[in-house]
Amino acid sequence: MSKSLFTEVQSLSAGELVSKKREARQEIFNLRLQQQTGNLEKPSRLRELKRQIARIETAASQQRLGIQSTAKPAAAKTTKTKKAAKA
Repeated sequence: MSKSLFTEVQSLSAGELVSKKREARQEIFNLRLQQQTGNLEKPSRLRELKRQIARIETAASQQRLGIQSTAKPAAAKTTKTKKAAKA
């Protein structure tokens, strides 16, 4: 997938956003049940879904307010060496 997840979510209609949000919440519910029974294989999926819901809610809010958002690429972190930091 060449588009970022946020850009993909922004391109959805209001009805599609509601549907995606409902699906994500249902999956979180199922994963929490698995977690309680000790059968959860991928705990990180809960965090991914929470973030996905936040992206969906942000996109829906932007659509309601008529805000055009430009997704900025994530800046690469630069680490300085000790020598570069001292200079």
